[in-house]
Amino acid sequence: MRQLAGTLMIHLVLITGSIIFLLPFFWMLSTSLKDPGVVFLFPPQWIPNPVVLQNYVTALTILPFGIFYRNTAFITIVALIGQLLSSSIVAYSFARLRWRGRDSLFVLVLATMMLPHQVTLVPQFILYKYLGWLDTFFPLIVPAFFGAPFFVFLLRQFFMTIPIEMDDAARIDGCGNFAIYWRLALPLSKPALAAVAIFSFQFHWNDFFEPLIYLQSNDHYTVSLALRFFQGSYGTLWNLLMAASNVAMLPLIILFFVAQRYFIQGVVFTGVKG
Repeated sequence: MRQLAGTLMIHLVLITGSIIFLLPFFWMLSTSLKDPGVVFLFPPQWIPNPVVLQNYVTALTILPFGIFYRNTAFITIVALIGQLLSSSIVAYSFARLRWRGRDSLFVLVLATMMLPHQVTLVPQFILYKYLGWLDTFFPLIVPAFFGAPFFVFLLRQFFMTIPIEMDDAARIDGCGNFAIYWRLALPLSKPALAAVAIFSFQFHWNDFFEPLIYLQSNDHYTVSLALRFFQGSYGTLWNLLMAASNVAMLPLIILFFVAQRYFIQGVVFTGVKG
């Protein structure tokens, strides 16, 4: 009975916390199906009456959301591939290769995580201006091919859990360092790679700050920038904004539920076994 009571208490706390965290999403979903006049009724009307499905049609057709989705998907996918390749190569070097100054340089890489992005924003903007990259996707894509410290850390921790004897066996079979990385380390690191992919996808899909700085024409805007069109100087179309936000959030929800097993496994392995 004591064990059952403890289990019930844990589940009660988890269910309560889940409801608290899901309340903003429920409010977004409810608002997206309301008429503008009942959005701010008090007490709140959680179940819309009537249900206005036309809000979704209006929100997605009043602006060229097809172009915004295409731009966001292109930036996200290319940056995701770049971060997976670059971060995994660097992490493999830190975890599996022996060279002088390896540990000191790894500490230096981790130290860059404490540097605020705003500190380097002005030098980067000036550099991209001289390169002619303003109002293009290059400032949002090219830096991803130089790795990310957090992803390097996650993948390094996972690579260190792979027995080093497997590398020695591969070298006996004639594999070099790159062949071991490509044929051995990466196939065994699918959970960690999935975790990195989800983090990268989420960041680039939701990124608002960098597109706001580097993109200037509407044809290059991303979904996160397009949502601000619903915010005017004299009022905000909350029902349309929430409808567009729900549609913009849908790929992230689908991705997480499809890959949640690999995501949780990757985070657990890199955090515990590393």
